[in-house]
Amino acid sequence: MQFEQKLEKYAELLLHIGLNVKQGQDLMIVADLAAAPFTKVVAQKAYEAGLRDVIVDYQDDNITKAKVKLAKEDDLDYFTPFRGRVYEELAAADTAFLELKTPNPSLFEGIDSARVARYTKAMGAARQGYQSHKTNGRVNWLIASVPTVEWAESVFPDSQGQAAIDKLWDAIFFTTRSDQENTVELWEQHVAAMKKNADHLNARDYRKLHYTGPGTDLTIELHPDSFWTCAEFMKEDGSTYIPNLPTEEVFTIPVKDGVNGTVSSTKPLNYAGTLLENFSLTFKNGKVVDFTAEKGYETLKNLLETDEGAQFLGEVALVPHQSPISQSGIVFNNTLFDENASCHLALGQAIGMCVKDARNKSKEELMEIGFNYSLTHVDFMVGSGELSITGETPDGTTEAIFENGNWAF
Repeated sequence: MQFEQKLEKYAELLLHIGLNVKQGQDLMIVADLAAAPFTKVVAQKAYEAGLRDVIVDYQDDNITKAKVKLAKEDDLDYFTPFRGRVYEELAAADTAFLELKTPNPSLFEGIDSARVARYTKAMGAARQGYQSHKTNGRVNWLIASVPTVEWAESVFPDSQGQAAIDKLWDAIFFTTRSDQENTVELWEQHVAAMKKNADHLNARDYRKLHYTGPGTDLTIELHPDSFWTCAEFMKEDGSTYIPNLPTEEVFTIPVKDGVNGTVSSTKPLNYAGTLLENFSLTFKNGKVVDFTAEKGYETLKNLLETDEGAQFLGEVALVPHQSPISQSGIVFNNTLFDENASCHLALGQAIGMCVKDARNKSKEELMEIGFNYSLTHVDFMVGSGELSITGETPDGTTEAIFENGNWAF
């Protein structure tokens, strides 16, 4: 299969399996300038599929870097209000959102991490309304990635320029099954398998999880009103979509104050243009009370200081060590891929879709069951071939969920 064919299959996968767009719908593509060639392919396929309008919000990492580096201190707290309102209004009008990420793991290297944190927090605050539409299933959205030289060379340091980009495209095509003739059929089978695992976990109704592994001894409480789901989300109108491609996870939310112990990262985390490596978090009654990091300590500190909710967990996700991304042996330096090679947790905002009847519950009612609120939601990887997880059922029975990094059932 030629590169152009794979690229078109990737675009069709994002539109029809990921976003599950429908005729007459509008599409907003949020993309860095580096993704412009692929953005054109997606727009072409979108109009071929009968979409009404394709709106593109091109952004430029270099301009973002210039603001973070050079703007006055107080101006870092400002994010043009209309940009947040536009996203919110489009979401309310049932527009589909495709975010094409072009990660640069060293984008903010050498810049004070406190300045990066202020800018990131301001952007999160401005887009809170849009984020609410996303987390509560009122809009179909999708995050996918497009290679850049900086990202590709960080993943394949022995290759340079176009050679590195070609290798990364091949890895993306492989992990998203876009290099296969029967891409759609393979994804339907994969989603069915993830649903089966989620159904098993829900049937067992675990009230507590216990993680053990190198540097990890952590317990996480689960509320009866929460449930496990896979990455196929359902909108209010009953249609489904997959917000991350690739995806291998089955996930739920923890009780906010029910997390205790220490957990260690197993893969680098690319957050706010900085790589965090070999870090650990210690929780007491849900809150991070201590943390360490061999690299990126200040960035981790600023992440935890985003707001109170950033110091608590908002997601628990299970991914088998034998997943295709993990078995590829590639560390992508990109959470979208690395989180699907490893069990992971997330600091910050909880996911409304993991709560029974969440759309009809008030904020106060959600908080009563341990739902966490935050401006941020950052996944970090904790899984490995040495991770074990047990679950405790309502009657106190303890059962193996993961052994040696893989499903035990």
